[in-house]
Amino acid sequence: MEEENPEIRISDLKIAYIHTDSVINNYTYFVERSSEIAEKGKRFEGELSNRAKGFEQEVANFQKSASTMTMNQAKAKEEELVSKERNLVSYRDNLMKELSADENNLYNEVYDRIQTYLKDYAKENGLEMILSYTRGGGVWYANDAMDITKSVSEGINKAYASAKSTPEKEEPKAEK
Repeated sequence: MEEENPEIRISDLKIAYIHTDSVINNYTYFVERSSEIAEKGKRFEGELSNRAKGFEQEVANFQKSASTMTMNQAKAKEEELVSKERNLVSYRDNLMKELSADENNLYNEVYDRIQTYLKDYAKENGLEMILSYTRGGGVWYANDAMDITKSVSEGINKAYASAKSTPEKEEPKAEK
């Protein structure tokens, strides 16, 4: 009886590797989206700074005028300021959560895009496996001849540029 999945001998395996961080950091899509997130962060920082300055000014005004207020007026103003401070802290936390979520979503999307690209790349180049080479990762040594980082980086950027210039198409398949 013939087996459907013939055994692959280890000497017949065609394996390559990429420096994952290099592929990610050189991926134009990642660079563009990271810049957008950084700009969003700067906008958030500016908004937060403006709100904080306004709050600080309001506190300073209260401190100047507190002596002319009745006890009830001063207590009411203190409670209002405490509430505004809580809202400011909550606003800051929400901005940070949004930026963090944007970054996590970007990394997930980039990993998915790279994985999809690598599947096509492996198929087109007759590879059974593409390893991720990162310092402290699972691969401690690999022959430089197996390093396809440059080829993958160029190919995925070419595919992204092509998809970007023709939005109705999906990103093209891997190129050799």
